[in-house]
Amino acid sequence: MANIKSAKKRIRTSEKRAERNKSVRTSVKTAMKKVYAAVESSDKAKAEEELKSAIGVIESAGSKGVYHKNNISRKVSHLTKAVNKMA
Repeated sequence: MANIKSAKKRIRTSEKRAERNKSVRTSVKTAMKKVYAAVESSDKAKAEEELKSAIGVIESAGSKGVYHKNNISRKVSHLTKAVNKMA
């Protein structure tokens, strides 16, 4: 356990940030799963709708600093590619 006051504060703040980041990451994963589920069910309209909402969630996570910009681009690209492959 830390003895210095600033180190104790750093531990508290990092725990708060980790908690916040965890909830954002969870929402991103959920949005991605919804897109992939729509792709699996071959529902093009629903997949496109879910894709729009997922891109919003992913990019907001990036603006909060949870994900690196290249990671965001990769996630969006994979989802878009999966939806576009649908017949």
